[in-house]
Amino acid sequence: MATDLIINGDWALPGKAQFGIMWLMPNNAPSPYNAAQIKVLEGLEPVRQRPGMFIGSTDSSGLHHLLTEIIDNSVDESLAGFAKNITVSLNNDGTAVVGDDGRGIPVDRHQSGLSALEVAMTKLHAGGKFEQSAYKISGGLHGVGASVVNALSSWFKVEVYRDGKTYCQEYKRGKPTGPVKAVGKSQKTGTTTTFLPDKKVFGDLKFSQQTIEQTIRERAYLIPELKFMFKDLRPEAKMTKTYYFEGGIRSLVAHLNHSKKTLSQPIYIAGDDNGLVVEVAIQYTDAFNENVQSFVNVINTKDGGTHLTGFRMALTRAINDYAKKIGAIKNGDGFTGEDTKEGLTAVVAIKMPTNQIQFESQTKVKLNNPEAQGLVAAVVKEGLDTFFEENPADARAIVGKIALAARARLAARAAKEAVIRKGELTGLSLPGKLADCQEKDPAASELFIVEGDSAGGSAKQGRDRRFQAILPLGGKILNTERAQLDKIINFEELKNLIIALGMGIGETVNPKKMRYHRVVIMTDADVDGEHIATLLLTFFYRHLPSVINNGYLYIAQPPLYKIQSGKQVTYAYTEEEMLQATKTLKNFSLQRYKGLGEMNPEQLWETTMNPTNRILKKVNVDDAQKADEVFTMLMGIDVPPRKRFIQTHAKTAELDI
Repeated sequence: MATDLIINGDWALPGKAQFGIMWLMPNNAPSPYNAAQIKVLEGLEPVRQRPGMFIGSTDSSGLHHLLTEIIDNSVDESLAGFAKNITVSLNNDGTAVVGDDGRGIPVDRHQSGLSALEVAMTKLHAGGKFEQSAYKISGGLHGVGASVVNALSSWFKVEVYRDGKTYCQEYKRGKPTGPVKAVGKSQKTGTTTTFLPDKKVFGDLKFSQQTIEQTIRERAYLIPELKFMFKDLRPEAKMTKTYYFEGGIRSLVAHLNHSKKTLSQPIYIAGDDNGLVVEVAIQYTDAFNENVQSFVNVINTKDGGTHLTGFRMALTRAINDYAKKIGAIKNGDGFTGEDTKEGLTAVVAIKMPTNQIQFESQTKVKLNNPEAQGLVAAVVKEGLDTFFEENPADARAIVGKIALAARARLAARAAKEAVIRKGELTGLSLPGKLADCQEKDPAASELFIVEGDSAGGSAKQGRDRRFQAILPLGGKILNTERAQLDKIINFEELKNLIIALGMGIGETVNPKKMRYHRVVIMTDADVDGEHIATLLLTFFYRHLPSVINNGYLYIAQPPLYKIQSGKQVTYAYTEEEMLQATKTLKNFSLQRYKGLGEMNPEQLWETTMNPTNRILKKVNVDDAQKADEVFTMLMGIDVPPRKRFIQTHAKTAELDI
């Protein structure tokens, strides 16, 4: 679980203090509209003017998308049967380097008159992946990968090793500084790309070692014969790791479940038809949550698509068929897709001809090919039928797990319907503890989840009731890591929170009905407060993940100290700030806040709730797999892993007295 520090509110843009948008209209003189207003963007200019159209965003995700594009060019060489080794390096000067031992990008003259290398690096929609002669299967589809990275880099260099020579060309913001030249001899083959992301586009963002490791690890699992070496040469994070997994996606599933109790061996299923290859690995655990990842030509399709739809259809059908066969389903009622998700870990990976792939956008997060759904469904259904017949003990364990999930679903539905009958989830009867805001637009509304009635009272008095709502929580809340939905709905504090958010929970959740687009966890700066914050984070991560994924969840940062010298009052949010503030003071009083309740409404507003002064941490998940492991270990029932973690990190923990 990672957090981004946001100061002064950031209503619309990171790092900017603003509330809404003010449109400044000129005088009523009409703007000229003629041929002079029609602008043609040449070369890579469209990328620099609208980078979000090509890489999704210019935040950390967009920055890492650049590196992924270059890595995947090398991966495509492996998929084509040539590259066996890929090296990724991060240098202290901010540059990233990706090298492979593939064929090397062609450097001979293209029909345009330029070197093929220059065409590939400087022209949109130019590459070797549109025809199947060079790459039958690849992650690159639209032909804009390397050229987009070039356009968004202040400096970019490509070295090509082929035909016994080393060729090189450099660029500045997408424009060559000279022609492609032979700069020496070489007996190896391959391509090495070095680039420096443009600060005019990405600011001071830096590459995350964790994010890149995840990208590399995924591809190493998906291509068993490919070896990756990752080198982080930055002094503060120096390391070298090698990734090579002969077990493929079976090893990936085993890795995802290494901290959980599994119900069966990994189920591996494969099949192909007319150039479309399907690989699926499935394993059930005793957990309540699912972890399903899908890939197309090693590209992580985070939003799924037709291949994932086919998988889910076949999984539900195969389990229902077997359950009926052994008599686990009575009265004709079958399991739903929601039931089969509980405890499921799966990897769905397909490979298909590059020129046939239909992604939803250039960022390649969702597959649209209808033929993928049918083939995946057929392959998975046949594979599961065979596995269940040959492994009845494992099959019965899986069916038993899903039967429990179905009973819990029905119990949760009954509990929810009981609440609905009382009129508490209709939106007409909000929780009595909730002090709602006047604003009805979710995008302009905030909900503060406050620890304790005392702090809740101060927050209600100190807030700006126009757009800030307050929901106090009394005492510790339920640990929802392993709680069934009916238990969550019946827990009063969580039920109030669910009703206040308005988006539902479980199979009826609807993120579009979310009543606040900023939900702020505001707890005391002590051990108990941190525990409550952790319990709330667990609840959102496990049961309402869209709140995090949509960027709606924040953690307030109340001050630790009040420093008063005469009439001058200063607040310090860290120990270091306090020491710095008192360094030059002679006569002053120092108050250490033990809880939010010690602040009066004016102080709480000024230090923690006022958008012009407050400090918020925005919660996001950079590595879902790692977050899942941490929540399972810290909040689960197995004591030994948690004990080992505490013993390992005890010496580095910060003591809050």
